[in-house]
Amino acid sequence: MIIFIDIKKLIAFLIILSLIIAIILGFFIWNERTNTTFYDDTLNLKISSKLEEVFELRNSHIMEGNAEFLKGIFDTEVKSGVWAYEHELKKMKYLHNWSDKQGIEFTRIDSDIVLRNVKNKGDGYALNVMVSTEYKYFYIDSPQKVNSFRIGSYHSLDLMPHEEKWFITREWYTDPFADSLHLDELKSKELQNIILTGEAKDLSNISEKRLKAIEYADEYCGAASLPEYGFKYNSKYRDYNYLGGDCANFVSQVLYEGGGFKKNRTWNYERGAGSKTWINASAFNSYMLDSGRASSIAHGTYDKVLESSYKLLPGDYIAYEVKGKVTHVSLVSGIDSKGYILVNSHNSDRYRVPWDLGWSDKGVKFWLVRVNY
Repeated sequence: MIIFIDIKKLIAFLIILSLIIAIILGFFIWNERTNTTFYDDTLNLKISSKLEEVFELRNSHIMEGNAEFLKGIFDTEVKSGVWAYEHELKKMKYLHNWSDKQGIEFTRIDSDIVLRNVKNKGDGYALNVMVSTEYKYFYIDSPQKVNSFRIGSYHSLDLMPHEEKWFITREWYTDPFADSLHLDELKSKELQNIILTGEAKDLSNISEKRLKAIEYADEYCGAASLPEYGFKYNSKYRDYNYLGGDCANFVSQVLYEGGGFKKNRTWNYERGAGSKTWINASAFNSYMLDSGRASSIAHGTYDKVLESSYKLLPGDYIAYEVKGKVTHVSLVSGIDSKGYILVNSHNSDRYRVPWDLGWSDKGVKFWLVRVNY
């Protein structure tokens, strides 16, 4: 029997087969080199579920102030696990000290978690995740009025199984509370009385430019934003978090995109880069005040400017000064049930957060700044 073979078809078949083999080999080689897990929906759901369980427990223990239960989430048999636990313990103590100063009680802490990257590590996983955490609270003299704020953070952590439980053995993230270690120095009945006697004011008559600025600030405050906004920055602008910080870049965007301020030779963003006054917190604050685009309401330590802070309006900003240099700026975005000022910012990402939270050291000075729209 004679078999006729179409040479062109055979060649085409061999080429396609070779490509398939090359792709498969390349996949395994690359996967081995990077040790990245290509996980299906089932594994994705499993990891996400375990991670949510761990964060739910952690949030619950932090809210309740239970140090021993909090410790049970971490593998304290390894140094990295001890360090991760000690950091969370410090954070827990700070939050409770701050809430005592503020005259509030937390009612719930919930986290939305976005799994960004997974790698195999022993029996467990090395993970990169984005966490958007909502804190709900009420003032002790008005428990019927519940307030909330959100803080976003980006975590690198190892999650390992042991006897049907999962433990954090390593964790790193930029903590918005890391610089607040001496809150006891600021607590006093006088400060708490000022806060508790505050009242929410009518903001219905603020200008259209201020409203547009807040709309922009809410949409693009990154990991802290509401879930419907997608936890993102505006992709039109470079993210300067890895180049010293993105806070001034964010507030500059708000004033330009939302508030209608025009760029100029000094304050400018073009070709993927911002001028010094656009991206540097200290330079931005000096420019705004010197140019007349803004004016100072008050400057000083927390106890000196607390009463003046109630003069701020959504669309104004606060600059945070450490050792004589402004290192951070945040945008005033609203008020809570006591009229306490709330802010949005980048690094760390914040959405409607009480303005001094994370900046409670006695040495910090605040610039309360009116923006002249």
